[in-house]
Amino acid sequence: MIINVRVIPNSSQQKIENFGGNRFLIKVTGEADKNEANIELINMLSKYFTTPVHKIKIKAGLTGRDKIIEVG
Repeated sequence: MIINVRVIPNSSQQKIENFGGNRFLIKVTGEADKNEANIELINMLSKYFTTPVHKIKIKAGLTGRDKIIEVG
């Protein structure tokens, strides 16, 4: 499954919002630099979709807020 994600780093809380279909807004507490936000994002999606971490890949947008992610 391919999903479109907008990530908000340095948030005060962790939160996943689904806007219908495959569009998500995800707030993470990690910083954008040092790749903390991406690691936290993958861990959150793993729990949300009950999928192992190694099956979640960032296909596009590794350094941006808008990302395309493959789950499964």
